[in-house]
Amino acid sequence: MLSSRLSPLRMKFLFQLLALALIITSTFCGVKDVTEHFESLKGAQPHENGTYMPNLPLEFHRENTITNDLIPEEEEEEDYLDLDKILSEDDYSDVIDAAPQMVSEVQQGNILELFHGKTRIQRLNILNANFGFNLYRSVADKASSSDNIIMAPVGISTAMAMISLGLKDQTQQEVLSVLGFQEFINASSKYELMTVHNLFRKLTHRLFRRNFGYTLRSVNDLYIHKDFSILNDFKNNMKTYYFADAQPADFSDPSFIAKTNERILKLTKGLIKEALVNINPTTLMMILNCLYFKGTWENKFPVEMTTKRSFRLNEKQTVKVPMMQTKGTFLAAADPELDCSIIQLPFVGNISMLVVLPHKLAGMKALEKQITPQVVEKWQKSMTNRTREVVMPKFKLEKTYNLIDYLRSMGIEELFNGKGDYSGISDEKITIDRFNHQGTITVNEEGTEAATITTVGFMPLSTQIRFVVDRPFLFLIYEHRTSCLLFMGRVANPATS
Repeated sequence: MLSSRLSPLRMKFLFQLLALALIITSTFCGVKDVTEHFESLKGAQPHENGTYMPNLPLEFHRENTITNDLIPEEEEEEDYLDLDKILSEDDYSDVIDAAPQMVSEVQQGNILELFHGKTRIQRLNILNANFGFNLYRSVADKASSSDNIIMAPVGISTAMAMISLGLKDQTQQEVLSVLGFQEFINASSKYELMTVHNLFRKLTHRLFRRNFGYTLRSVNDLYIHKDFSILNDFKNNMKTYYFADAQPADFSDPSFIAKTNERILKLTKGLIKEALVNINPTTLMMILNCLYFKGTWENKFPVEMTTKRSFRLNEKQTVKVPMMQTKGTFLAAADPELDCSIIQLPFVGNISMLVVLPHKLAGMKALEKQITPQVVEKWQKSMTNRTREVVMPKFKLEKTYNLIDYLRSMGIEELFNGKGDYSGISDEKITIDRFNHQGTITVNEEGTEAATITTVGFMPLSTQIRFVVDRPFLFLIYEHRTSCLLFMGRVANPATS
């Protein structure tokens, strides 16, 4: 949220993710030319999880970044709100660049090695997932091992990309570095940050569609205090790339909260009843992003098969919870290095949930530290298909986080310390002091409602006939057409939210 005082103006940015609905309130600033910034980038810094972003020859970038095959703007003039037109253009045939021979020589652990054979949007989502895993680690490091966790990586990445519209200099550099976007846009001085925003625009076109067998919705709203002036470039870019139309608002009017909550209630099919509880009356700007997902299992869990069973919380404690049971043909694999098993539970359509189950109760921490997009791709490539019996708990998670400290620990500092450069939003002094993220997910017999390189081989679960989820596990919900990580989390105790 953007808020003001007589001097200086202060911006409050509230970002709430609901796995049933994603709600963002925020403020950002426009940037036109990032050439100087990216030409000044010298070395690459390894991430804590071992992924590596080295300096690579220009030829590699020409063949392996999204920037050289971006569809010209005139080919993307379709109106996102024209759903009939969008649905008639079910085109996922993005050009896949031929990879240069040197790709095989790229250092193991480099995230760019996954770009080979991927479309531009899939490459963007590889980076979004990598950012999501790093943020998850930051949250998990500060949480108790008994805490459940829920977040929506694509929602948070989208929010941060929107923020980057309005950042300059060191403030912008920190955000783009943590997001990993520099590998897209530093291949040549002619490439700009708008390339990435163009891809987010296209992702919105392709991701949030009807009649795929599930419901996935995303809506961005931009509310501006009637007495606060934002730059036209920022306003226009928000509409162009994120479909967020600027609407006048009086945040001191109690009816604003009521009307906004009524809108969220409708968008989330009644699941989110009080998205906004209070708003600082000095707020200047609020960005609201709602993400809603409802999926139905391809293999439903018969309700009559659900019974109370033991779920092991740790070495000493167990809890009785409703455990669902079904039988069907599922993809699964085992990872001997990370000592876990993985099963893919598909929803109707092209979305599925990966359930990642450590073999030992003490194995969760090591798994969380090492999960990356590379690891997930290894799992998916190693899976085998066979008939299995699956037993897993029903669960509902509801969590709220203030992401500021977590993002700071990842390297984003100026955005929140009052020294950030937001001059692309307004000519007045503003800052962010709230970045809330709220997530909810419900998993039951029908399906899910949500609103928020190594050489070690992987072993197919060829001998396993039962997959019993009776101890803490991770879940990842992917949309496969775009390789988009929608939601992820940890269920440490399904008896609590």
